[in-house]
Amino acid sequence: MIRDWAALVFAMVFPTLMSWVYFIGLATQAGQPNPTALLAYGVGKGVQFTFPFFYALLFDRSRLRPSAPTARGLGLAIGFGSLVAAGMFVLYAVWLRGTPLMEVAGRQIIGKLREFGLATPAGYVLFGGFISVVHSLFEEYYFRWFIFGGLKRYLRLSGAVALSALAFMAHHIVVLAVYFPGAAEFLTVVLPFSLCVAVGGAVWAWLYDRAQSLYAPWLSHLIVDVAIMVVGYDLMAPYLAR
Repeated sequence: MIRDWAALVFAMVFPTLMSWVYFIGLATQAGQPNPTALLAYGVGKGVQFTFPFFYALLFDRSRLRPSAPTARGLGLAIGFGSLVAAGMFVLYAVWLRGTPLMEVAGRQIIGKLREFGLATPAGYVLFGGFISVVHSLFEEYYFRWFIFGGLKRYLRLSGAVALSALAFMAHHIVVLAVYFPGAAEFLTVVLPFSLCVAVGGAVWAWLYDRAQSLYAPWLSHLIVDVAIMVVGYDLMAPYLAR
């Protein structure tokens, strides 16, 4: 039990720590190419996404049995993902698009894209595809299969959902605080958006528990990430090198 809790605490904290490293600790002021941050990102993601597998391999191989593809929960997944995506488009189009807040965020985001060598339309699309399809799958495996699944062994369903959702939210706070700097922005943008992320994480944990499969939460997560990337492309279009 102690070993499992130590692994879960590490897994819950590590993404936030690494987000601080490559978004703040290793960031360049002028958004110049930053191979050190890119290396840290690759290493950090490698450790994050291999740790659950090797932990299960060493201590609980029964969790490594893959489940067969299933349609359970897919309707709920599509419905929730589409609802969030629609809300995001409306919020951006009606309230945020063209505001000074978005101009600041655009400059911050393009600086990070330049650090990673992705400040072109093609680079952004490739990165967006990776985040939406591949990265979302790995996040579901990490936060829902490993963290939520591990917490559920020792906590009630509500506690496991809540704690895993907060762990999922934590590293988004770091990222959003970089893109929306300032105390006022933290209270009016970073904190509310981060709480929305926590709600999403809670829904996906509940959906994973209901469907007993990663396919449903992954599909829902993918839809939301695609919507984020579409909004991001509209925001970044004036800055991307042709």
